[in-house]
Amino acid sequence: MSESSFIARTSGLKTKDYIGYAMIDAAGCLVFSLVTTLLQKSYTDIFHLSPLFIMLMFIAARIWDGINDPIMGRICDTVRPGRGGRYRPWILYAALPLSLSAVLMFYKFPGLGEPGQLTATCIYATVTYIFFGMAYTVLQIPFGSLASVVTTDANERSKLSVWRSIGAALGSIPVLLIASFAYAKRLDANGNVVLGENGKAITDMQYGPVIRGVVIMAVCSFVMLLIAYTLNRERVKTKPQNLSKGAAGRAVKLLFSNRAFVSVSLISMLLLAGQMFTQSFYTYLFDDYFHANWMNLASQACTYSPMLVMMFLLPGMARRIGKKEVCAVGVAAAAAANLLLFFLRGMAPEKLMWVFLALCLVSGIGLTTLVMQLWAMVTDAIDDIEVKTGSRDDGTAYSVFNFFRKLGQVLSAVCVNGALLGMNYKYDKGAVQTLGNLKTMYDLATLIPAVLFAVMALMLFVYYPLTRRKVEELQVKKEHKLREHYENKSIDI
Repeated sequence: MSESSFIARTSGLKTKDYIGYAMIDAAGCLVFSLVTTLLQKSYTDIFHLSPLFIMLMFIAARIWDGINDPIMGRICDTVRPGRGGRYRPWILYAALPLSLSAVLMFYKFPGLGEPGQLTATCIYATVTYIFFGMAYTVLQIPFGSLASVVTTDANERSKLSVWRSIGAALGSIPVLLIASFAYAKRLDANGNVVLGENGKAITDMQYGPVIRGVVIMAVCSFVMLLIAYTLNRERVKTKPQNLSKGAAGRAVKLLFSNRAFVSVSLISMLLLAGQMFTQSFYTYLFDDYFHANWMNLASQACTYSPMLVMMFLLPGMARRIGKKEVCAVGVAAAAAANLLLFFLRGMAPEKLMWVFLALCLVSGIGLTTLVMQLWAMVTDAIDDIEVKTGSRDDGTAYSVFNFFRKLGQVLSAVCVNGALLGMNYKYDKGAVQTLGNLKTMYDLATLIPAVLFAVMALMLFVYYPLTRRKVEELQVKKEHKLREHYENKSIDI
C-alpha cells in the first residue's frame, strides 16, 4: 500500500459530489438570506418593532445558541452513525423545520404590529426567530462537519469550499428580487405621493410581496435539501467519539488552545458581521438615502458576480500562493474600497450611486477570496489540531465555529440597530427621515464595514498561522495520522 493510499482512497470527488455539496448551502442560504436581507426591515417597517428591542432579541437568541450549539455538536460526534452516515442524515432532519420556521418569522397574523399588541408582537418575533436559529443549527453544524468525511484531500477540500461559496451565492440571489420589488410609493389620503425633506418620494416595504416571496423560497429550500441528501456520500466512516466524563470540555479546550482555529473563527465572525450589516443596512440606505431600491439587486450582483471568475482562478491561486496569503490581500482591498466610499460622502446621491456600485464590485472581488476559501481554512485548522493532539471532534469543532459565526450575527445586530438608534431612525408608521439622519446613515453604512474588514485583514496577515508551506507539511502529517486511525480501527474506509 503506497504512502498516499489512505488519502487517495478517501478522495476522488466527481462533479456530482461538488454540486450536491454546494446544493446544501444553496438551500440553507435561500432562507438564511431572508434573515440577513429582509428580516430587519420587516421588523421595523411591517411589525413596527423598535431597533432597541430587535438588538436585545438578537443578543438573547445568541445567548441561547451558546447552550444549543455545543449540544448539537456533541450529538453529532457521539451518536452512532446510521446507514446514511454520521452527518448526512441531518440534512433530512432539518429540511422541514427550517423551511417552516422561515415562513413563520415573516408571517403577520392579524393584529400583530398594531397599536396595543406590542407585547404579543415581541413574543411572536422572539419565539419564531429562536425556532429558526435552532433549525438552522441542526443543518449547519453537521453540514460543516460533512467536509471532513466527504474527502481528506486538501485540494479537493479547497474546491469544496469554492463550490460551497457558489452555492451560498446562488441561494442568496433570489431574495434580492423580493428586496427590489417589495416597495411601493407612499400615498397620502388624497392619493398623492408623499415626499421627504430631500424632495424624493418615500417608499414603504409591502407585506404581500414579501410573504409570497418567502413562502416560495422556503418551499424551494425544502426540495433542494431532499435532493442534496441523495447526492452526498461519506467516504470516511467514523466511529462514535469519547463519551467519558469531561470529554466535551477537553475537546473545547483543545479548540481554544489552537491558534489557527481561534483566528479563523474570529475572522469568520467578523466576515459574517460585515456581510449581514451591509445586506441589512443597505436596504435602508438604498430606500431612504438613494431612493433606488433597484440598487439592492445591483449591489449584490457586484458582491457575488466575482465568484463567476474566481471559481476558476482561486483554487490554483490558493495552491500556488496560499489560502492565507490570497485572502489577506483580498480582504485588505475590500476594507480600502469601503473606506474610500466613506471619504466620498460629499458627492450628490445621484452621482454617488454609480461610484458606490463600482466600489462595491471592488469590495466584492476582495471578499470573494475569503468567502470561497473560508471553509477549507476551517478544515485545515481542525487537521492541525488532530495532527498535534491526536484528537478530532468535528461536530464539536463546527459547533464552536458556528457559535462564533452567530456572534457575528450579534455584532451585526448591534451595528445595524446601534446605527439606527444613533441616527435616530424613525420607525413609526408613516415616519419620514430627516436630512441629518440620512447623512449619518451613509457615514455609518460605509465606515462600519471598512473597520470590520480592516481588522480581518490584520488578523490574516499577522495572527492566522497556516501559510502555504505549513498546509503542505500538514497534508503529509495527516496521511500518517489517517494510517494510524485506520490501523487502530477508529475509522473505516
